[in-house]
Parts: sequence; C-alpha cells; structure tokens
Amino acid sequence: MRHKDLISFFVLLFFFSCSKNDDNPRPGEIPDTDGPQTAFTPCENGMAGEYPCNGFDLLGRISLATFQADMGNDIWGWTDVTTDKEYALMGLDNGTAFIDISDTQNLIYLGKLPTATTSSSWRDIKVYGDFAYIVSEANGHGVQVFDLKKLRDVSNPPQTFSADGRYTAIGNAHNIVINETSGFAYPVGTARNDTFNGGVHFLDLQDPASPTAAGGWGDNGYTHDAQVITYSGPDSDYTGAEIFVGANENQVVVVDISDKSAPVELSTLPYPNIGYTHQGWFTEDQRYFILGDELDEVNSGFRSRTLIFDMADLDNPILHDTYLGPTSAIDHNGYVLGNEFYLANYTAGVRILDISQIDGKNIGETGFFDTFPESDNTQFDGVWSVYPYFSSGKILVSDINRGFFVIKKSS
Repeated sequence: MRHKDLISFFVLLFFFSCSKNDDNPRPGEIPDTDGPQTAFTPCENGMAGEYPCNGFDLLGRISLATFQADMGNDIWGWTDVTTDKEYALMGLDNGTAFIDISDTQNLIYLGKLPTATTSSSWRDIKVYGDFAYIVSEANGHGVQVFDLKKLRDVSNPPQTFSADGRYTAIGNAHNIVINETSGFAYPVGTARNDTFNGGVHFLDLQDPASPTAAGGWGDNGYTHDAQVITYSGPDSDYTGAEIFVGANENQVVVVDISDKSAPVELSTLPYPNIGYTHQGWFTEDQRYFILGDELDEVNSGFRSRTLIFDMADLDNPILHDTYLGPTSAIDHNGYVLGNEFYLANYTAGVRILDISQIDGKNIGETGFFDTFPESDNTQFDGVWSVYPYFSSGKILVSDINRGFFVIKKSS
C-alpha cells in the first residue's frame, strides 16, 4: 500500500471511531473549555502531570478544541527580532494557528489563518524573515504567504487572519523547505503529474510577499520532504554550493541546485529494509545526514529506526550507523540542534538523542516528553513534529490528537 493510501486509511479509521457530536472529545484529547492551560508542570518521578517524561517539563498546552480544529499537524516557530517575542505557528486540518509563547504563564492564542481551499490532514509551515509560507495537500491550495509582523498588534484575540499573498502556480504540496541563506523556498510533494513529477519547485523570495517561479527538479520523481543548505561541510568540491537532499519515498537523493536552470544529481542513498523514505536533517557540521523512514516500523517490525549517513563525500555517501529506539513507535520529523537530535516519535512523544559521539557510532537517548500516554504502539497518533530552535530553550510540540504543547529542558 502506498504511503499516502496507508495514512489515509488510518485517518479514516480515526474519524470513523470518533463520535460525530462535536461536544465529545476526540480520542486522546482532554476536553478544554477554558482556553490555554499554562500551569508549569515539572517532570517529577517520570511524570509531568499525566505525561510520561524524562528531563523535560511542561510549560503549557492548548487543545484542538480551542483552535476549533479536528487534527494537528506541523509546527514551526518565529522570533520577532524587533520585540524579541517568540511565536508558535501550528498547522491544523483547517488552517494555521498563531500563538504568542513569550510568557508561558500566559499563552495567547492570537488567531487562525484559514486554509486557502479545503481542509486537509497535511499542512506545512516554514519562515523566511518576517513571513510564513504555508502549503497543504488540500486541492488548489498553493502557497499562502503571511506577514508575521501582524502578530505584534492583535487586539481581542483570537482573530481570523487573511493571507498577504498566495502563489498558485502549484496546487497541492506536501511540504515546503526554505534556505534562508539563499532566499529560496522549495515546495515538494506536489502533483505527481506536474512539470517536475511531484519533485521540487524553486521559488525566489526576493520579494517575500510575492514568490516567483525559478525552475525545479524532478528526475527522481516525487519528493516527500527535503532539506536545502548552503554547503560548508567536509567535501571541498561543493563548498558554497546549494545542496538539496530529498526524501523521495524509496531513496534519498542529493542534488546540486546552485544553478537553478541546470540542477545536477550527485548521488542517491539506498539503504536496507526501505519502507517509506520520509525526512532527514544534517548535523551542524554537515558531515552526517540523519534520516527517518516512516513505514519501516510498520512493515519490518523495527523499533523506532534512525539511519545515519556519512556525507563526507557528497558523490558517494555511505550508511554510517543505525540507531534503534526503546519503543515500537513510528518515527516522524527530526531536527538537529547542537549535539542533540529532537525526534517526533508519534505515540512515543518527543525523544532527544545525544549525537555528540556520532563519529564513533555511539548514539543514545537522553530525555523525552510523551504527549500520548495511552501507548507507544506502532500507529499514526501523537506527536507530528517538534521545533527546538528558540534561544529561550522553549520547545514546541504538535500533537495530532491533543494539540499544542510547550516544553523545556528541566533545570
């Protein structure tokens, strides 16, 4: 069964198992009639309230009911460099929520940007400067552009926001990637029969509110997710090049996209027991690429499997190591911050891996926060994504069933 068909099956199963009465909580969700819950809850004796944890405290949460949504998905963050305030941008089935998290004792749900067309289980958000770029698998959605500076002056929240721009030369897209150094955005996972076979489209953000087409690449078919970097890693042949690393369902692809009119494929990265090549992230020295496969736990019975590729030679990467987590939960999105890898691990919550000794193949879990206490089963519930990049140390977590969480490493 194809990845999207499998996901759709679980989503349909999820909804049919729920009551159609909107007053009833969805499975795994705490009813919330009083808005954001902002009471600090420390991780003590392995629990932060009802949530299993190790080394991470709960700062606050907001339920899906408050957002008037049925499902959560992606999460990203924005720091306003003018005011130093921190904001969360959370994807929902029916739009994008904006939350001021500057004071975690007073989380403020500022409002929602509704979906451009119809609702969808898939929505993704990235930021360039003071603008958010939002895609969805909703038909005809395109790329919504939202001026985040509007969040500075919100009276009487929550508001219903309007987009400040919209790029419609693509319809649906599964994800969007941004290289803030080059000023380009890269929607991926578009229609499989489009100009680039569902691969990657290049969008120039020179005018942030009005992205313009700058080509694309799709020689290896559909790209589910990707990272694009301005390369400064150990392979001196490509210093300064713009490198695209795509998770293309059954392989990882490495492409030099410095010349937008003539991308050059450098290599592909096969690996054993491929289920669905999902998403990955470079270590900060750009030596290693850490990859998650979304269906290997389902198809092959692995414990949460994370693959590490040595990218010292971009023309010939090799599989360096494989890490197996402590549960059978499915791994989803993962991001590197310093010597830590923050892994959204569906029913097992957010897992934090120490990668300081990745050279010596010594990777271990140092902490976690589990927003889905019911189980660690191999199923598509719980944490969708995590954002660990605020200078304050606050970490954003999006949960499919329970909504929005802010956590922080225990002091």
